[in-house]
Amino acid sequence: MDDAVAVDSIGEMTFRTIRSDIIHGVLRPGDKLTLDRLRQHYEVSVGTLREVLTRLASEAFVVAEGQKGFAVAPASEADLRELGALRLLLEEHALALSLATGDLEWEGRVVAAHHKLAAIEKRLLAGESNRTPEWIRYDRSFHESLISACGSRSLMAMHTSVFDRFVRYHMLAGSFRGKPVADDHLALLEAALARDGKTAQRLLDAHVNKGIEHVVRSGAIGR
Repeated sequence: MDDAVAVDSIGEMTFRTIRSDIIHGVLRPGDKLTLDRLRQHYEVSVGTLREVLTRLASEAFVVAEGQKGFAVAPASEADLRELGALRLLLEEHALALSLATGDLEWEGRVVAAHHKLAAIEKRLLAGESNRTPEWIRYDRSFHESLISACGSRSLMAMHTSVFDRFVRYHMLAGSFRGKPVADDHLALLEAALARDGKTAQRLLDAHVNKGIEHVVRSGAIGR
């Protein structure tokens, strides 16, 4: 492997790992990201870490603190609500495009993604609470499948960034919302397959806002 390619691969892998650790709460809001500690933990060079942290700052997962370095972005109710509104703006637009242009392949992706999500939700409802991180992954896959026929890579990329920052709050809350969220997903599936845009938009709006209130009630974040 070419040295430059190897360095890029290490940088990309480190970026994805630290990003995932922030989303899943391994690195908590406000945690100081000292280069020496990160270098030892992730076993990469300081130069690579600087590039990774700068990239994470551009996605608002970390914040620069002047001469003090970097820290994990703080969490607040105001930020959660702002992310929820932005998610809806992007996702509702992308969903409308997908419903208008989605073909049989798109329908297959949506059905397959929901099948996996419903299976995990069934296990969570049966008491397997350790499945929450797995549920988060399948929840993301389902919502991505719904908008996957929107025809815009830029829109999908923006949605992914906002969605992951939104999901971080659900990981901080650390709990599954139960049968109502499973019912939401089934209703969204049915509306999407019926190409019922108005119903799908109404369901998505309620789904996201109920998720916000769940996180707020959990007490996992400040104001």
